Amino acid sequence: MSNTPPESLLPYDSWAARALRGVAVDALEFAARNGLPGEHHFYISFRTDHPGTNIPGHLKARYPSEMTIVLQHRFWDLAVDRAAQRFSVGLSFSGVPSMLSIPFGALTAFQDPQANFGLRFEPDTATEPTPAAPAPEPPPAVAPPAAETPQVVSLDAFRRKRD
Repeated sequence: MSNTPPESLLPYDSWAARALRGVAVDALEFAARNGLPGEHHFYISFRTDHPGTNIPGHLKARYPSEMTIVLQHRFWDLAVDRAAQRFSVGLSFSGVPSMLSIPFGALTAFQDPQANFGLRFEPDTATEPTPAAPAPEPPPAVAPPAAETPQVVSLDAFRRKRD
């Protein structure tokens, strides 16, 4: 007799991942409507090679698989489009203004260091390409602070072990 739980016919992993991404989307919508209050700021990591990710070529060349952006003082035109399942934002990189458009499924992490809050996301396997080599370290302008460790929510404890 096997102690392995039966295979679920319901996509709980997918639903949980979508719900966690929804927290990040809610935070982005709040910031788009109201700005960021106090010292709150967001570190958002995403797959640059995810289908539908639209970033300038010089950023794609520098970050071919993943990058982290910071929404704090200097960003503009933050917009969340739930129907299209994406957000867009304007940021400057080395003084060059750029617009980025990022599908929710491309998100890999979301952090608000002020609130000591963070989430990590499993790749969106429905549209995620084969994982590439690890991304290079981001430059200091986009690197998260080392002083605080955010709370990370992981779904690993809820995943069924595969033999």
